[in-house]
Amino acid sequence: MRFEDILHNGRLWAVVYDGDAQDILTKTFANWLDTGFLEDFFSRNIKDLKTYFHITNLDQAIYDTIADAASLSCLILDIRPDANLDSLFRPLENQRIREMLLSREKAKGTRSTTHKSWLRIYAIKLEIGTYLVTGGAIKLTHFMAEREHTLNELKRMKHYEYECD
Repeated sequence: MRFEDILHNGRLWAVVYDGDAQDILTKTFANWLDTGFLEDFFSRNIKDLKTYFHITNLDQAIYDTIADAASLSCLILDIRPDANLDSLFRPLENQRIREMLLSREKAKGTRSTTHKSWLRIYAIKLEIGTYLVTGGAIKLTHFMAEREHTLNELKRMKHYEYECD
């Protein structure tokens, strides 16, 4: 495994997992823009989509995901020198009230018209304004531990949280 400097300024890094040609941030956004990937994902998770978001139309879910991914990508990949990643990434644990380094963080999509965004980018905060992206997921349930794909993202973050200590 290695780490890729995404913005080429030392503020945003992403893991390149062994066997992967792309860093995890690029790979995540590519999946979120791939209609075949999204159709397969939402078909397998239609029950969660209906239960938590009251959406039954796969085409609508795919459209919403692509729109949200494009918007979130612009926010995360903002290369302006004054761009503030700390305003985008938030503590993974909603109840955490103090600032911590080497903490688990998330960035959410910004969709607000019909439902909250289900897109998440997961990262470890290395220092103020500097993040290591460990993965991303479409989160359709309340807790990450409820589904295998989000549980895997949680495990990745925990691994890097302890590796960096």
